Parts: sequence; structure tokens; C-alpha cells
Amino acid sequence: MSHVSKFDCQVTDLEALKKAAEDCGLELVENQKTYKWYGRSVGDYPIPAGFKESDLGKCDHALRIPGNREAYEIGVVKSKTGTGYELLWDFWAGGHGLTAKVGQSGDRLKQAYQVRHTERHWQRKGCRTQVIQRQDGFVELKVRG
Repeated sequence: MSHVSKFDCQVTDLEALKKAAEDCGLELVENQKTYKWYGRSVGDYPIPAGFKESDLGKCDHALRIPGNREAYEIGVVKSKTGTGYELLWDFWAGGHGLTAKVGQSGDRLKQAYQVRHTERHWQRKGCRTQVIQRQDGFVELKVRG
């Protein structure tokens, strides 16, 4: 069964996405044109808004779990609005390990991306940054100007 969904996250910084992926145990594969998923829509789950069934499985880059050939992948797809990228993934059967890495709705990856994107913003302004993974699961970003 296919359950392709779109992350509620607009990606505008591929370098921040790469670091966020690493934080979650994934790797960004640049210029990979397809992502691994169930392989076809069986009509039991709505196609993400703005996409057609024929768009599924196609991407500009992909996120994958290194060394796990069974796991589905996340497609990094140019946004239909022309700004940045959107993330598409098939979460059926936990994405065969993908959900464990990125969280139920991709929340871990979304949080990691937001932290890394903010970190890069402050670094471009000349500040020193430190990302701290706390015991309670929260992430702390310290910025020193």
C-alpha cells in the first residue's frame, strides 16, 4: 500500500537539510532523480496537494538511511511555487525504518532542519553557534555574537 505524504516544511537551504539529515541518521544524495516508495498509488490515501500521481517517486535529490536497502526514501522535490523544495515520503509500514529516524510526521527531521537553518543564518552574520541535544529530546541552539 502507498501512503505518500508531504512534510509540512518548506526547505530553502540544502546545506541545512544535509546537516539535519545527518542529525537524524540519514544522508542527502544530491541529484538522485527517484526516491524509493511503494511504487504505485493504490488510491487508499490522498495524493499530496499540488502533485499528480505521475509525480510520485520522482525528485531532484533524496534522503536515505545509509546501509538500509529496505527503507523507503524521502524525495526532495522542487516546490511547485518555485521557491525551495518540498519533501515527499511514503510512510506505509513505517517507511521500513524511515519513520523511526524522522518521527511520526517527520517531526524530528523538521525540527532538525529548522535548527540547522537558523544556525546557518546566524553563522552567515558572523556569530558562533552551538547545537545541544538535550536529554528531554529538545534541541537548544546557543548563539554568540
